[in-house]
Amino acid sequence: MVGFLRIISYALFAYIVYKSIRFYLKLSQKSNSPPKSKQISGQMVKDTICNTYLPQEDAIKEIIEGKEYFFCSKECRQKFLESKK
Repeated sequence: MVGFLRIISYALFAYIVYKSIRFYLKLSQKSNSPPKSKQISGQMVKDTICNTYLPQEDAIKEIIEGKEYFFCSKECRQKFLESKK
């Protein structure tokens, strides 16, 4: 009977050590995690030159005469501005 209790106590001790190690490993992983990136709105906009859709956060925005235009690149923006002249 004493041997059985000793085995149970060793198993319980091993379980507690195992859970403690897992807990501390999770804490260290959370502290090393990369910072959160910017929030994405999910809004897609259309480039008026090449008709490409892209996330609004990634688009180059130009306001002309109170209207917003979005572009996928500086080249598309430049082509648009040249066509407006």
